[in-house]
Amino acid sequence: MTGSEELPAAPDEARTVFGDSFPAAVRYAELLADAGVTRGLIGPREVPRLWERHLMNCAVLSEVVPEGVSVCDVGSGAGLPGIPLALVRPDLRITLLEPLLRRTNFLQEVVELLGLDHVTVVRGRAEEVLGSLQPVHVVTARAVAPLDRLAGWGVPLLRPYGEMLALKGDTAEEELKNSRSALSKLGVIDSSVLRVGEGLVDPPATVVRAEVGESPGGVRFATKRAKAARADRVRRRR
Repeated sequence: MTGSEELPAAPDEARTVFGDSFPAAVRYAELLADAGVTRGLIGPREVPRLWERHLMNCAVLSEVVPEGVSVCDVGSGAGLPGIPLALVRPDLRITLLEPLLRRTNFLQEVVELLGLDHVTVVRGRAEEVLGSLQPVHVVTARAVAPLDRLAGWGVPLLRPYGEMLALKGDTAEEELKNSRSALSKLGVIDSSVLRVGEGLVDPPATVVRAEVGESPGGVRFATKRAKAARADRVRRRR
């Protein structure tokens, strides 16, 4: 039995979540269940729960993303949450940031196949693109690292007064409590735990929101960002 054969039918709620993009969401689910498994992007045991645990859980993040902003999905992997978010929010400008070539190849194929013209795939680590990637309004991430480490990667990519939205699990409250000092050093001025997708996903998705002030990443990253930006300008002149 192949991964695509194990993929369950989309639940009724998926049509509500994805709206006009539902057919594209089905195609994406099929790609994850087939090529996503064979190319090692997701585990075969995740296929039966792709809709509830992955696609819909990520798509409802749209409830807390402002309209018309730029988004960077850090450590995008197989495109979660970036691609589900792109499917339901064509108003956003989304960058899928991923360091591994086999993953960026898959992401580029998906973006082209689904016609996601508002999505760009960038290969690299967050610390490598600092200064060359235009600062964004929102950074998203899902289960790529503990919150304090994740913030160290994602927060410096924000523009002033932007926010990081991290999809987390049951430990979100505890992680946030233990990370407040580290977040503060990174320029975070407010943080909270949100529940999104009430009535659509069970349980609702848990999101840690970290909002920054004038200096995303703190003073150290502001200096590093300025230096990287100058170096990038020099390279472009050559």
